[in-house]
Amino acid sequence: MLGIAEIGSYIPENRISNYDRKEQFAIDDQFIEEKIGVRSVSRKGPEEETSDLCLKAYADLEARSGLRREEVETLVVVTQNPDFTIPHTSALVHGRLGLAENCACFDISLGCSGFVYGLSTITAFMAANGLRKGVLITADPYSKVVSPDDKNTALLFGDAAGATLISNEARFVPGHYTFGTLGSEFDKLIARDGVLFMNGRAVFNFAAKTIPPDIEKMAAKNGIAIADIDRFLFHQGSKIIVETIARKLGVPLTKVPYAICDFGNSCASTIPLLLQSELADPAVKTIAISGFGVGLSWASGLLRRVA
Repeated sequence: MLGIAEIGSYIPENRISNYDRKEQFAIDDQFIEEKIGVRSVSRKGPEEETSDLCLKAYADLEARSGLRREEVETLVVVTQNPDFTIPHTSALVHGRLGLAENCACFDISLGCSGFVYGLSTITAFMAANGLRKGVLITADPYSKVVSPDDKNTALLFGDAAGATLISNEARFVPGHYTFGTLGSEFDKLIARDGVLFMNGRAVFNFAAKTIPPDIEKMAAKNGIAIADIDRFLFHQGSKIIVETIARKLGVPLTKVPYAICDFGNSCASTIPLLLQSELADPAVKTIAISGFGVGLSWASGLLRRVA
């Protein structure tokens, strides 16, 4: 049964402290710690490209799993900030890793919902084609498009990457998903002329209104009560967004980890970075995942432990 076997990650060491920018943006400690919940944001080096982040996350996955490169039958990269417009970043990563020529590679252009969409896509693709091992990489370095003078984005977004091994020797298998798009609101989170713009209030309102009922719908689709789900891994948009969704669902925060304080919102990588620490905990049997943001787009799913 295809599912998640292991997860590798890469978070650049470089940091920009939000405490050092309090005067610039007229903010205080409470705003940093309680509203956005981000003390510092990670930044890739000027010499690092998106494919470099992919390779470093893959290297961590390789070390954790013992995966051999000749075993990889498909490679999918989720990014909206690729090395080049053409070709696809997964082709660059394929070449630099020296993967087999019969390895299928493609990119998915999605933002904050990208891991959940990507997980559904790669498992379905592998099942349809009889494949046994694949890798789903999320790498979206927003430092490429964030203006350092924009309060709405500079304080939130950090660079990171995740690499998820999809295998028939899984620890968690996905169930049914729910998906959605609010394309009429596309301009609430958009990069124009290479610079990111975000209407923070509109994105917050969208998430607070849309995600709680979507998770309820997803749980019902999977035949499980909200109270019986062990963990809720929400896209880490900000601390206030995560806590608002949890409150609307009536879920205790002990079930809802928030873990981006020291590196920021890494877009599609926030969920795999959270999930990485849950893999080894045998007490966690069921996990709800939900990604939401750019598009505006959302996707939710349920993971069940099998090993």
